[in-house]
Amino acid sequence: MAGRNIETIYEEYERFIYHLCLKLTRNKDEAEDLMQDVWLKVVRNEKSLEGVDHVKAWLTTICMNTFRDRYRKTVRRSQHVMEQPDTLDVPILDLVPCAEPTADDLLEREDIRAIVQSKLDELDGIYRKTVLYFYVNQYSLNEIAELMKVSIGTVKSRLFRAKQRLKEMMLLDEQAQGYVIAG
Repeated sequence: MAGRNIETIYEEYERFIYHLCLKLTRNKDEAEDLMQDVWLKVVRNEKSLEGVDHVKAWLTTICMNTFRDRYRKTVRRSQHVMEQPDTLDVPILDLVPCAEPTADDLLEREDIRAIVQSKLDELDGIYRKTVLYFYVNQYSLNEIAELMKVSIGTVKSRLFRAKQRLKEMMLLDEQAQGYVIAG
């Protein structure tokens, strides 16, 4: 990472981060606020930059985590993990509110994790791999396209189909139905 500093990283990735913030918030003002928080964290963690091999993935992780933290603060009143606006494109399990969980909350969270994991395991290999690359490894669409040797459009359609299939599988599962909003 030698030779890279905050200014050059900002110049190179500012538009990418802004568009990611806009995609997450669906609101220009909120996107600008979120972006400001992201770059503040980047500056505060400048020393961590030395060990970073994939700057874009590192920035994406900071952006997603910052968004999740902000979102959790506004969602604590939510009863269930999957009661979320359809426009949000963030991993389901990361929306678990972080208020002091009760024993029931912890059991429910484990149930949800187990259900989602079992449904992920049922996905066709190509869709499962795409979901894991995007949500777990937090690779960009470009990186996934390179890894899988397909176009970005193919990656996007696989992610879309995988999320649709997961939702369908959960709606068909009596145990999982309570955690999914149909629609």
